[in-house]
Amino acid sequence: MKIIAGNWKMNGTRSGLESMVRDLETVDTENQVILCVPFTMLGVRSDKVALGGQDVSEQAKGAFTGEVAASMIADTGAKYVIVGHSECRQYHNETNNTVRNKASQALANGLIPIICVGETMEEKQAGKTMAVIESGVRESIPSDVSTDIIVAYEPRWAIGAGLTPTESEIAEAHTLIAKTLADMGLGGTPVLYGASVKGSNAAEIMSIPNVDGVLVGGASLKSDDFIPIITSVK
Repeated sequence: MKIIAGNWKMNGTRSGLESMVRDLETVDTENQVILCVPFTMLGVRSDKVALGGQDVSEQAKGAFTGEVAASMIADTGAKYVIVGHSECRQYHNETNNTVRNKASQALANGLIPIICVGETMEEKQAGKTMAVIESGVRESIPSDVSTDIIVAYEPRWAIGAGLTPTESEIAEAHTLIAKTLADMGLGGTPVLYGASVKGSNAAEIMSIPNVDGVLVGGASLKSDDFIPIITSVK
């Protein structure tokens, strides 16, 4: 079984999500399908498609205008939440410490955090890819966690640029993440790949060792684009 997670980012409508869910419920697959959507769309029900948020506050509650607490996301029936997405790290200046705090809030409220790590182009060109990935894993995951997390590797330089790392680059990154998780006592934690995933390359990417699924951006917005990714692997 693979995990196929879609990240709608700041796109879509509630009626569009309802239509998408109806389409996905007809798909014959044993893969776990997750849609991480804007907060306003959470609460749509489905027996086959799990919903998640795209971010969460570090705070449990209180005077934090505009923030959304993990308890509020859980209250909608959502099961997952993305933390530390490359865009949040870039635009909101999130650090590994910030991401760890958000993941802790998610776990404390019964949500499964999808914890994102990855290197920028500058870090890649400086030869820091492996160091950035390892520190991202070790520093972004709460120290007391024992299970119920997902890690997503996002080469930040490839997101939105139409670029995809080579198979060997993906394999090297995912092998390091798997070994690091095992060293932390978290062996078996699913590791997703996310950057420029589409129907034409999904099967190839998910055939790479230690790739347990994908985190899909733009190709998750339309059924005609997303379903081929879901059905590309058994």
